[in-house]
Amino acid sequence: MTSLREGLPWQARGGRVGLMGIVNVTPDSFHAPSRAVGTDAVRGRGGVLVGEGADVLDIGGESTRPGATPVSAAEEMDRVLPVIEDLHRAFPDVPLSIDTYKAVVARRAVEAGAAIVNDVTGGLLDEEMPQAVAETGATVIVGHIRGTPATMGEAPDYDDVVAEVTAELSARLEAFRAAGVSEDRLWVDPGIGFGKGASASRALLFGLEGLAVLGRPVVVGLSRKSFLRAALKRAGLGESSSDERLEPSLAAAVLAVDRGAVLIRTHDVAPTRRALALFEGMQG
Repeated sequence: MTSLREGLPWQARGGRVGLMGIVNVTPDSFHAPSRAVGTDAVRGRGGVLVGEGADVLDIGGESTRPGATPVSAAEEMDRVLPVIEDLHRAFPDVPLSIDTYKAVVARRAVEAGAAIVNDVTGGLLDEEMPQAVAETGATVIVGHIRGTPATMGEAPDYDDVVAEVTAELSARLEAFRAAGVSEDRLWVDPGIGFGKGASASRALLFGLEGLAVLGRPVVVGLSRKSFLRAALKRAGLGESSSDERLEPSLAAAVLAVDRGAVLIRTHDVAPTRRALALFEGMQG
């Protein structure tokens, strides 16, 4: 298994920001081009993303879009384990991430070659997740959500979204620490769009630097999400499907990095890499 204990891999190579390329082994993820069914298709998408400069590949076997239908752990493992094994053989130097909130799936995925567990619920939906992460030695991205993927579209109200998300992430981090996960293996994701409406997601993005008090690397996933549709509409640019949200995603990625994100989860590695390189170049 690729070890991430020596620091963030892209920073060790001189990069400031890493990119996590999305590989969805699902038939129903919201952005169709990210879907890859079958080992050959997954290897092909993985190869494209690595060629474009992905620092991490994130493999998901269950859609977590709002209103998504849950799948069993057995079905999820049938989808992800063969392709994780294949991608680990094909790209041994690229850390693989398993996008799951189920402890049993996380354990088996790490055995298959994953180095990172990306839990969008931060262990809330499976109380065994902290112990599973501790025992496997994986790095964990502790995500924030209110509700479940099936119900999060109801978008609860926040009085102060940045403060509340920070406090709730702090509590979830403590759960992983208590299970024995070392500090260097704890990353956080504020969960833009996960139990947050468009206004809360926008406020969280603009206030992202507030998460610095947690002292952990910040991962942000905002690629082509629906809160960008609301922003486009407010700007007088009309409605949009996920296929029409590339430019807003790039702008949001730059904004996230400017406010402290060190890893951007994206469907579009090459254009995101160019946008961030331009941003960093303009800063000198």
